[in-house]
Amino acid sequence: MNYWLVKQEPSAYSWQQFVQDGGTFWNGVRNYQARNNLQAMKKGDLVLFYHSVVGKEIMGIAKVAKEAYPDPTSDDPNWVVVDLKPVKAFNKTVTLDEIKNNAKLKDIALIKQSRLSVMPLKAGEFKTLIKMGDTSHPEA
Repeated sequence: MNYWLVKQEPSAYSWQQFVQDGGTFWNGVRNYQARNNLQAMKKGDLVLFYHSVVGKEIMGIAKVAKEAYPDPTSDDPNWVVVDLKPVKAFNKTVTLDEIKNNAKLKDIALIKQSRLSVMPLKAGEFKTLIKMGDTSHPEA
């Protein structure tokens, strides 16, 4: 099992819309490192959904429902999407400030590579974040 974090501006696509839709394909990634991270995702991997720009907080847990395939919104075959499904909302959102102030998360990609929209998480980082969100998951 691998763990990931995806970032999205809530004005473009919010956690609430994601839950209402019951899932989505994660498109619009136009950074090669983020694209490579999408390609590395495996069905069943757990993903944290982060609201960027406004809120700057982790909203909940999603799961990879379908591995990488060509982005249907692009004519360029270099770009891919994955299908994500919501799993569970955090009981308490976890803000960027809280993440920055947690010594266990000092090396997290969200801080080290803040502009990256799709990033891997270490298992310990994932567990720390869901604990901070007063949330549990049997696969964490």
